Amino acid sequence: MLVLSRKKDESIVINNDITIVVVEIRGDKVRLGVEAPKEVPVHRREVFEAIARGETLDPAASADASGSVGEPETGGAAAGEA
Repeated sequence: MLVLSRKKDESIVINNDITIVVVEIRGDKVRLGVEAPKEVPVHRREVFEAIARGETLDPAASADASGSVGEPETGGAAAGEA
């Protein structure tokens, strides 16, 4: 595993077409933004695992269930939280 240190507004690039940006640091939570091509699915791990198990997800409960990256969520378990 590669471990990197980043500050707010700093980013990392993966494979020239995926960018991970540190959007906010609040206490022990870091909000991340993911910029990726539309054909690249981006999910929180728990959503990914549910999909892998074949579970049906409620789109209202998981904004990233379609694989698209939309507007950042506010509060709760946002798609970009790590």
